[in-house]
Amino acid sequence: MKVRIIGSGTSTGVPQIGCTCPVCTSSDLKDNRLRASAIVETDDARILIDCGPDFRTQVLHLPFERIDGVLITHEHYDHVGGLDDLRPFCRFGSVPIYAEDYVAQGLRLRMPYCFVDHRYPGVPDIPLQEISVGQSFSINHTEVLPLRVMHGRLPILGYRIGQLGYITDMLTMPEESYEQLAGIDVLVMNALRIASHPTHQNLEEALAVARRIQAKKTYFIHMSHDMGLHAEVEKNLPENIHLAFDGLDIYV
Repeated sequence: MKVRIIGSGTSTGVPQIGCTCPVCTSSDLKDNRLRASAIVETDDARILIDCGPDFRTQVLHLPFERIDGVLITHEHYDHVGGLDDLRPFCRFGSVPIYAEDYVAQGLRLRMPYCFVDHRYPGVPDIPLQEISVGQSFSINHTEVLPLRVMHGRLPILGYRIGQLGYITDMLTMPEESYEQLAGIDVLVMNALRIASHPTHQNLEEALAVARRIQAKKTYFIHMSHDMGLHAEVEKNLPENIHLAFDGLDIYV
């Protein structure tokens, strides 16, 4: 399995508009962070996790290949704002969108033209598939397990795909989710910044969760400019824990 991080940033992206801090003005490309998203390639499926407003930019330079499904973690704009840009990929066939029921309802309200019964030419073919926490489903023959995490007080989804765990925007998660992630090889997980935050893990909290899950490798995503310079933070992390960056390929 290969995981390509196509976005490692938080909702504002990095550089943040109007900011002149050392991270936002850095010449290190690893400090440029588009909104959080990833492409997972298994033996028989190519799966997009979240589809934010940077999606078009994120895939323009990549090979144009079928997307077999899109896993949505939650309905915030930085995770779903690019769904209309899936239209070109519908040349290969339908691109199913997998989301839990309240998120699916929100998408139907936000983008009703995509989900009406009487479609017109040019509308993306992205049928909604409602999924539930703890109930595995398959994309082709690739098994996906949705698991619960808490974005502050908002319940959202993380995912386990084989030996990969993918979590974003989390502050806490229930004990059952730790159990569902037991034994994974790679954990991709959010760490927003150094200081604490009311709805996201900071770096210290993310490190504690990583130590508890004990994946062989952990990569942090959904980072703001307040995380600091990639090179400076990276050198102070444990040997098996890293800051992700846009364009990083992880092999599981």
